Amino acid sequence: MQARLSQSALPAARVVVGTLLLGSAALVAASGPGGVPVGLLFGLAGLTYGVSLAAFLARALVVRRPWLLDVQLWSDALVVTAFVHLTGGITSYFTTLYVLPIIAASTIRFRGGALRVAGWSAVLYALVVLGQYARAAGYDLPGGAAQVEAALPGVRFAQVAVATNLLGFIAVALLAGSLAERLRAADARLDRASHQIKDLRAFTEVIVDSLPSGLVTTDMAHRVLTFNRAAATITGIAPERALDQAAADLFQLSDAVREDLARLDGRVLRTEVPFVTASGRHIEVGLSASVIGLPEGGRGCLFTFQDITDIRRRERNARRQERLAALGEMAAGIAHEIRNPLASMSGSIQVLRQELPLGQDHAQLFDIVLRESERLDDTIGSFLAYARPQRLPPVTVDVGRAAHDVAAMLGGAAECGPHHRIEVDVPTSPVPCEIDERQLRQVLWNLGTNGLRAMTDGGTLRLGVGTGEADARPVIVLTVADTGRGIPSQDLDGIFQPFRSSFPRGMGLGLAVVHRLVTEWGGAIQVTSDVGRGTTMEVRLPARGAGTQDATAMP
Repeated sequence: MQARLSQSALPAARVVVGTLLLGSAALVAASGPGGVPVGLLFGLAGLTYGVSLAAFLARALVVRRPWLLDVQLWSDALVVTAFVHLTGGITSYFTTLYVLPIIAASTIRFRGGALRVAGWSAVLYALVVLGQYARAAGYDLPGGAAQVEAALPGVRFAQVAVATNLLGFIAVALLAGSLAERLRAADARLDRASHQIKDLRAFTEVIVDSLPSGLVTTDMAHRVLTFNRAAATITGIAPERALDQAAADLFQLSDAVREDLARLDGRVLRTEVPFVTASGRHIEVGLSASVIGLPEGGRGCLFTFQDITDIRRRERNARRQERLAALGEMAAGIAHEIRNPLASMSGSIQVLRQELPLGQDHAQLFDIVLRESERLDDTIGSFLAYARPQRLPPVTVDVGRAAHDVAAMLGGAAECGPHHRIEVDVPTSPVPCEIDERQLRQVLWNLGTNGLRAMTDGGTLRLGVGTGEADARPVIVLTVADTGRGIPSQDLDGIFQPFRSSFPRGMGLGLAVVHRLVTEWGGAIQVTSDVGRGTTMEVRLPARGAGTQDATAMP
């Protein structure tokens, strides 16, 4: 790079030298009459301008043929030699002009080029002085040697002057060349360092943008300075919109967390905050904040965060499964023990009712006991189906046909009123799945009856079947959507808990059974609800081997 800059600056240097030559010629002309040909001096200056113009126009050619630089520098030494010769040779005051092409050579061709131009300049200067004394010795002038001695310095002086100038040329070449070499090495190191810094910066940006966690930096006023790609993905906010926002507003922090953030000093703040994305999705964010130093000085804050919604949901599901597994085993045993004496009691009451003479009031009381016994037996049976579901070998089932059959049954269910409408959206081609068909129908039935109960004033219940992918694996998607009252967001996590029902006379086991079966099939169920507009239950089942949990378990 330094060589290219010097090549561009060389024509400008020639212009400066040409201007000096013109000024010198004008000075000589103004000093009075003499033997110095002023016209030739002006011609040399003009030649210098012409060479500079030609070199500027041919700079692209010089880049491809570096030896042309040597030709230019040697021609510069020739011009200086001509100027020195015209201004007195050994007595010229412009001998130091030889230093200019030598220095120019050191900046362009470094030490080797400077030594070559110095040697060429020394030869030219020595030839000028030698020719000058040779002509003087050969002249047949009046006075002979006395006039020669008066016109020129002594030979001894000339020898010392030539030797001094030659040594000066070599010294300048060595010094300027050494400085140029060092400058070139420094430029090379700086260039390498610049490239390394640029590569490191690009690599750092790639790493930051490739992080799965959101990364945000702020100043001490907690105004956003940087916002990486993961942060934009998690929050749904474009980086250009996030910049210069207050971090507390960006992360929707509570007043308590804002106070902790204001007191942050040399420690790490870790918290979990609810967050609503730009698309309106409710998520949970694990957030940490710490103090960092900023490149321009001062201190700022570094925020790292992740979407932990799925992690927390899995943890809650795991805890729920553990609790339910322990509770289910115990409760199943208790329910079994209750069911046996309940059957005996119910049978005994039926016998007594038939054999004892009863009045109308007493007969009605016996009917209430029998009816409630049957209802209690149904509740125990549903609980046992949830706690200890009957496992049958899976068979290949057309899920679309099963959805049509369940829709037809729902049309005759007690929950379906005159203002309810049931729609079915399934592919025309079969959607096969290896599964227990009875349990599949139970899942669709439970979800469908829940949807009908949620639409107290009527509405549309839609059963859909489709296919898709989850974690690069094919899945079957069952959708049951209603236009009912919806479920508040704070209640979504508890709808699959047993014995938690929001409907009158509901036992709270329908959705619990659905969740249990879907989990055992290795599938997943997702609920989205909008209060006042309806709820959508989406069940994703592995397209193959749905009856084996460990091989196809979905997150």
